[in-house]
Amino acid sequence: MDKINIRAAAGCDLERVMDFYHSLIDAMKDAEYKPGWKKGIYPTRESIADYIATGELYIGESDGQIVSSMAVNHEFNEGYRSAGWSVDAGSSELLVIHILGVRYDLSGSGIAAQMLRFVIDKARRDCMKAIRLDVIEGNLPAEKAYTKFGFSYRETVKMFYDDTGWMDFKLFEYII
Repeated sequence: MDKINIRAAAGCDLERVMDFYHSLIDAMKDAEYKPGWKKGIYPTRESIADYIATGELYIGESDGQIVSSMAVNHEFNEGYRSAGWSVDAGSSELLVIHILGVRYDLSGSGIAAQMLRFVIDKARRDCMKAIRLDVIEGNLPAEKAYTKFGFSYRETVKMFYDDTGWMDFKLFEYII
């Protein structure tokens, strides 16, 4: 796909972003590998509104349509604390990617790579040490996309999220 326009979401984007995630959840209901998201549980309208209000939600657009979305901040699951990361970094020294999604019919078109490049560029500008994220174990397309882009698998940990309960998640890291 051609270059998408990536920008911080604004308050007026809330409905469109919710529609994006709901359509992605619907499109993936029969997919072999799913992110584990559930309507009304995660991502919630409140969590998306909070991400927008704090300037942490980014959308990728093409021809006026949202084709991708993600949240980027310094917050992480408690399970990250005991992980064997390759670089020592406090929360203010790293970025964490959450809810990165690409419109299902555009999977494999390079949109996720553009979103990841955006975060890497942001991390460099902001003098971060690393970017971290987690992937529900078994989500092979996501694992493959992150490792292909240069993220290193660190370890698998059991973590709790509202949408999944206690499950195993693979932790990935990109050193800046």
